[in-house]
Amino acid sequence: MNPTKSRGVGALLIAVYAVFAISATARASFQLLTKFHEAPLAYSLSALAALVYIVATVALARTDARSQALARWAVKFELVGVLVVGTFSLLWPAAFEHPSVWSWFGLNYACLPLVLPIFGLLWLNRRTATN
Repeated sequence: MNPTKSRGVGALLIAVYAVFAISATARASFQLLTKFHEAPLAYSLSALAALVYIVATVALARTDARSQALARWAVKFELVGVLVVGTFSLLWPAAFEHPSVWSWFGLNYACLPLVLPIFGLLWLNRRTATN
């Protein structure tokens, strides 16, 4: 793999995770402070997702083995979370009266919440294989 291309793809991945971390943190803070009573489950999951995005962003940006292992766990946790919440929102839509980023597997957001962790895991595996 071309190291220059790897850095470009990696930088883009980290930037997308950083944007998700910032936006998820802001959204979760607003939801928890102003309307938690409307959808406690959805808004608690939003706060958890914000934390996962923060951990993933920081870990992906670092190159040491421990950070890469943490990034892998965070991204796997994110993927499982998207799959669980997406399935849950399809089976019990009343629990998600207000659609969230992760409802319906991120369909309202062009499935980016589902595609991002898959891409992240592929990039981490490729990065590990080249080192």
